[in-house]
Amino acid sequence: MRALTVDVQSSAGRVLCCTIFKPGGRKLLAKGHILSEEDIRLLETEGMQQVWVTELEDGEIGEDEAVMAVAEAMCCGSVEIRLAAGGRANLIATADACTLVDDELLRQINCTSSIAIATVQNFRFVRAGERVATIKSAPFAVAQAQLEAVLSILNERGAILQARPVKDPGVGVLYTDPVHGDRARTLFENIVRTRVERYSGKLRYALSAVEDEEQVVRSLQHLLRTKPACILIASTTAPAGPEDVIGRAMVRLGAHIERFLAPVEPGNLMLLGYKDDVPIISAPCCFRSAKPNILDLVLPPMFAKYRIQGWEIACLGHGGLLG
Repeated sequence: MRALTVDVQSSAGRVLCCTIFKPGGRKLLAKGHILSEEDIRLLETEGMQQVWVTELEDGEIGEDEAVMAVAEAMCCGSVEIRLAAGGRANLIATADACTLVDDELLRQINCTSSIAIATVQNFRFVRAGERVATIKSAPFAVAQAQLEAVLSILNERGAILQARPVKDPGVGVLYTDPVHGDRARTLFENIVRTRVERYSGKLRYALSAVEDEEQVVRSLQHLLRTKPACILIASTTAPAGPEDVIGRAMVRLGAHIERFLAPVEPGNLMLLGYKDDVPIISAPCCFRSAKPNILDLVLPPMFAKYRIQGWEIACLGHGGLLG
């Protein structure tokens, strides 16, 4: 990129090197603006005869073109791209969604010197219209070779960010207590409903059961017939592991135990299993409070029908101290 001073009359199509202000301090034209014939008339009206501009050299790509190319290659799902001032492109969610972010790929791209990408956190629930990422280029221009290297990585590895839509998921809940299941329902139902609706879910199916292996299995079978997005087991007791009543019932049901223990506080005694494609999650004590806990991290991807794996739960430790 080369900077030079030119006559205002011959500056059409060139890029401003610096912001131009009126005598009173009000911004007239912003740095990075591409001058048009109308801008030339405006500058002449302000009495300017020369202007400081830049021009692309061979092997360079303008900042707007560069960020748009990266934005198109780095995202998928319910998201749209909006070009912004200063060599930026913003990614905006077009529906309520859960964001899935490839941390390793994001870090690799951000190690280049030409493009910087900022995203929301992995598994974040976002509302339609919310910004989920911004791509910023080096000022004015990017070396074509660097841009091609970034695009090559993205084409090979896939999207950095996916916005998976949350489409009115129905949630099944099983309330359990050692003496009477309705006691758990009385204690937890309002908090469960508030948390589910926070992420655009619907609390449609609920049962209560005594914390007995046979009753828990039978209740889970009934809930599975409703084809829920996920099943929550809200217990008044804390499990000792997959070998307790809830864990044994899940195994007897035919569920695969994906993970016990999460590096998240509150919520480290979480037990996650899958019966076919339906996640079943027990997170004792997390149903007692509306404060952030492990459920707030895993419900958005579940509602977006994303299958969370055990290693992804393990990755929640960085930032997992919630309160």
